[in-house]
Amino acid sequence: MPKKFIVANWKMHKTVREALAFLDEFIPITKGLNGREIGIAPTFICIESVGKVLINTSIKLCAQNAFYENKGAYTGEVSPAMLKDCGVEYVIIGHSERRKYFYENDDIINKKIHACIKEGLKVIFCIGETFEDRQNNKTMEILKTQIRNGLLEINSPEALTIAYEPVWAIGTGVVATEEQIKQSHLFIRNQLKEIYGERANEVRILYGGSVTPENIKSIMAIDNVEGVLVGGASLDPLKFAKIVKY
Repeated sequence: MPKKFIVANWKMHKTVREALAFLDEFIPITKGLNGREIGIAPTFICIESVGKVLINTSIKLCAQNAFYENKGAYTGEVSPAMLKDCGVEYVIIGHSERRKYFYENDDIINKKIHACIKEGLKVIFCIGETFEDRQNNKTMEILKTQIRNGLLEINSPEALTIAYEPVWAIGTGVVATEEQIKQSHLFIRNQLKEIYGERANEVRILYGGSVTPENIKSIMAIDNVEGVLVGGASLDPLKFAKIVKY
């Protein structure tokens, strides 16, 4: 059974100084935890500084995004090779905010997943439906499309983690019900089995969407929930410590 995976997605928060201050407080109070894996995804400008601190811990250095080419005239982009050189192990791909604000579609996301895996990085692949999708009973249809298109010709399930993040629950304080999470995670697991067979068990499925110290225990008790992707609550070292210690 793989370890539970708890990942902090800091989004566009924290200067280098603030990131290092977070680690100074967070690392001592979470040292020696067993049975779970912790990841932190800082901004690009913080990756090198954070990575130098994390190298002496078991915490995994993650990135929030990557481009699908390793070099070239792509102003403002960061390549998988550059991230690998900085010590990054995991890259978040397909987050709903990337889809919404930067118009990333399934084809772009698929290219990014291919590029990261080719470079030896592991991928946290985000999927999830909007409130309108759920209201129109299209949740499973949307998830299936995102999974099938995003994982097209991806033959390395051992490099994958799926993060189910219902868009309507991200940063809103609204958490999907236990039944909604259970149904969606079971559907995702079955889709993975159709693609990878028994190797689908190598893929961890995380939940993301307004995860807090108050609801982490109930979320982690749900079938097929093998970790969480945490946004706002991961910005505070004490709150995030409570989450990883659940």
